[in-house]
Amino acid sequence: MPPTFLLPLAAAFLLLHLHFPFARSQSYIGVNYGQVADNLPPPSATAKLLQSTAVQKIRLYGADPAIIRALANTGIGIVIGAANGDIPALAADPNSAGQWVNSNVLPFYPASNIVLVTVGNEVLLSGDQNLISQLLPAMQNVQNALNSASLGGKVKVSTVHSMSILGRSDPPSSGSFDPSHLDAMKALLQFQRAVGSPIAVNPYPFFAYQSDPRPETLAFCLFQPNAGRVDSGSGIKYMNMFDAQVDAVRSALNGIGFKDIDIMVAETGWPYKGDPNEVGPSVENARAYNGNLIAHLRSMAGTPLMPGKSVDTYLFALYDEDLKPGPLSERSFGLFKPDLSMTYDVGLSKTSSTSQPSPPSSSEKTPSSGGGSPAAGQERWCVPKAGASDAQLQASLDYVCGQQGIDCGPLQPGGACFEPNTLASHAAYAMNLYFQRSDKRPWNCDFSQTAALSSKNPSYNGCNYPGGGT
Repeated sequence: MPPTFLLPLAAAFLLLHLHFPFARSQSYIGVNYGQVADNLPPPSATAKLLQSTAVQKIRLYGADPAIIRALANTGIGIVIGAANGDIPALAADPNSAGQWVNSNVLPFYPASNIVLVTVGNEVLLSGDQNLISQLLPAMQNVQNALNSASLGGKVKVSTVHSMSILGRSDPPSSGSFDPSHLDAMKALLQFQRAVGSPIAVNPYPFFAYQSDPRPETLAFCLFQPNAGRVDSGSGIKYMNMFDAQVDAVRSALNGIGFKDIDIMVAETGWPYKGDPNEVGPSVENARAYNGNLIAHLRSMAGTPLMPGKSVDTYLFALYDEDLKPGPLSERSFGLFKPDLSMTYDVGLSKTSSTSQPSPPSSSEKTPSSGGGSPAAGQERWCVPKAGASDAQLQASLDYVCGQQGIDCGPLQPGGACFEPNTLASHAAYAMNLYFQRSDKRPWNCDFSQTAALSSKNPSYNGCNYPGGGT
C-alpha cells in the first residue's frame, strides 16, 4: 500500500445509520488479503475464518491457486490480480493473456467465485510511460481471453488506482483527474464502460489525517461526531472524509462524461500501531475507523453524490504483512492475527455483527464524572464533561439526533426534556440516549473526549434519562 493521501476535503452530509438489519446481503463488504508475510495461516483456515464473518468478497493481489481453491463453494467473491510485471507480456501477445486466464481462472471457476481481474496496481502512479501505455492493451487482451472462454460479463476486468490520479479533490464537487493522466484515464474508462467494470480506487482518510493532525480532522476521518465540512461548490455538508474522498472521484468521473461508471474502493483502512513518530495509528482509531465504516456501509446511506447505495469496499487488510518495508504502520493493518483471533472487534463476526460496532471515541478508557468508574452491574449514565464547548455539544447533539432509531422527541418544544432549553441540557440527554442504545460500551460515551460516565442519575422532574447496568 503506497502513501496515498488527500488533503482535508471540504465536504457533504448524509446521516450514518448505525442501527441496521444483519439479514440484508452485505456483498459490498470485502477485505484485502496481502501475502507479504511469512506467518500466514493455511488457506483452508482462512476460508473458514471468512465464512464466520460478514465478509462477502476477498481481494488478492495475485492469483494464488491454493487460496482460490480453498474458497471454492463458499460463495465468497474473489478478486484476483495480474501484477504490474505481467502487463508487458499480456499487452504484447493475446496468447499470453489466454494462458494467464487458462492458468488462473478456468481451473477454479465457477466453484471459486472469481468476479473480477485487476490488471496492475496503481500503474499510473508509477510514472513509467511504457507501462502506462501497455495497461489498456493488457486489459483488453485479458477481457478477450475471458470472452473466448465464455466468461465475458461474468468475470470483469479493471485496474486499481491511487487517489493521486486526482489533480484536485478539495472540495469534492471540484474533483478532477490530474491533467497528465487524463488521456489515459479516458481511454481506460471507455473500455470499462463497454465491459461494465468499476473504476477501483484506494482512498485512505488515515493519510489525510496525517497531513492535518487536528482533533476535528480525526473526528471527521473516523466517522465520529463533528461539525461537518461544507463543500463550497455544492453547498453539501460532509460528515466524514470517506464520503468526501469517494465523491471527489465521482465528481471527476462526472466531469468527463462517465456518470455511468461505478466506483469500487479497492483498499481503505487504518493501522492499529505505528512508529513513535507516526501520527494516528492506534487500536482505538483503527477500531473506530473500520467499525464506523462498516456501519456506514451497512446503513446503505451511500455518499451525498451517490445516495441509497453502498460502494463496494475492500478493507485493508485481513492479516498483518510482517515482511513489508517502511514504517511500522505498513505492517499493522491486519483485522485478524495469524492465530485467527481478532486484532480488535469491528462487528464483522456473524455472531456479533448485529451489535453496535462503531465507537464514536478515541479512547476506551472513559473517566467517570462521579469520581471513579462505575462498577460492573451498576447503573450508569453518559453526561457531558464540564468545560465542553458549545460547538462540541452542538455537534454531538446534531450527530445523535440524526441517527436512525434515535428518538430526540423529548427535546422538542413541549417534550418532557425540552426545559431547561439549554444546549448543555439537550446534549446531555442526547449523549446518554446514544450510549444506552449502543450496547452501553464505554467507548460510546466519549464524543471526542467531551463526555464521561456517571453513576448519578441525571433525570429531573418529568425528564427521565434511560439508564441500565452493564
